[in-house]
Amino acid sequence: MDKSAECGIDVSAKQLWVVLRRQGACEAERSFANTAAGHKELKRYLVRAAERVRICLESTGLYGLDVALYLQADPRLEVMVANPRAVKDFAKALLQRSKSDPLDAWVLAEYAGRMPFRAWQPPSLAALAVTALTRRIHALTETATREKNRLHALAVTDTTIKILVTELKRSLQWIERSQARLTREARRIIAGEAGLERRFQLLLSLPGVGETSALQLLGELALLPADADVRQWVAYAGLDPCERSSGSSLRKRPRISKVGNRHLRRALFMPALTAARHNRVFGAYYQALQQRGKCKMVALVAVMRKLLHATFGMFKHDAVFDGNRVFRLPTATAGVAA
Repeated sequence: MDKSAECGIDVSAKQLWVVLRRQGACEAERSFANTAAGHKELKRYLVRAAERVRICLESTGLYGLDVALYLQADPRLEVMVANPRAVKDFAKALLQRSKSDPLDAWVLAEYAGRMPFRAWQPPSLAALAVTALTRRIHALTETATREKNRLHALAVTDTTIKILVTELKRSLQWIERSQARLTREARRIIAGEAGLERRFQLLLSLPGVGETSALQLLGELALLPADADVRQWVAYAGLDPCERSSGSSLRKRPRISKVGNRHLRRALFMPALTAARHNRVFGAYYQALQQRGKCKMVALVAVMRKLLHATFGMFKHDAVFDGNRVFRLPTATAGVAA
């Protein structure tokens, strides 16, 4: 038996395509059902292949969660959950133009063998539940916005059939009740785990963050490994700067990479906008950036990053928000409470 091997797993709703890589070459390709029985069969196949197997999956949602948790529990198997954008760029570097499930598994196996391997640290079941609940709450919010727009459009014409208006109003009422139920369940789960409850209360001390935003932020931050540093937080959110310059012919303005968790960026946006408008500390920081020539959106993204840095510090030191650690106000206003 080989001592080590790499494995790429392409995950779909019903099937797992697996490519095994040994001694620098991909040599085996199989498929398994994405079910509990299929996961057991896959594990038996992998532990027979080598003494230690490094497995790479893409972070593509809930379809791969159960298999990742199941395989990660075996000490003979090491699991890495890779950023889909990084895997896509890696496939381009390999000049891989075609796309199919077996080819995607082959790319993931090559990624596991060639790129730095970072073992996945699964979050707690409570954290996963909060993430799922908060994402569903946001999805319902987007649905409610569309329904309200439809209702507004129907109200401007006398030709509208009355039953359409009635049904849209019922739909909005159902969404509101569903959001309330999901919010209560999320709060119940958070209250049952001391670490999550403490972080939730710390988030509520942030300027611009109310209960809804605190739930959304906690749901996404709960997925981060406990040992991640602040730079990894920023990269995870896709708020890290991306410079685009080469010689004298290419000189574009830096922008954020967006290679990260879009849900976290979305959860930071409204708190940052509220803090920039109504909080003295963040407002002063926002204005200072504009005075240095930054456009409004660039300054707002910087506020989002500051909020994330502040959150990291609060969680690390178990302390409520302190505006003096974020931005030093001019002397005339430094004594005013943030």
